[in-house]
Amino acid sequence: MYKRIRDLREDRDLTQQQLADRLNISQATYSRYESGNLDVPSSVLIRLSEFYNVSIDYILGQTDISKRLNGMRK
Repeated sequence: MYKRIRDLREDRDLTQQQLADRLNISQATYSRYESGNLDVPSSVLIRLSEFYNVSIDYILGQTDISKRLNGMRK
């Protein structure tokens, strides 16, 4: 998962700071997510999924199919 979130960020030419700003977290916290030194909370996984328009399963490395299904939110 950690390599995948780094790859997603780098594919969009974003710095850790830019993505951390979008997530309203510190760059240090985001860096710890990418390095695997801190588990990514589910709320952040959801926001990353929405931002990158990929499934959470893709982020977690459970599938190589990135397509995100848009479900209805209540």
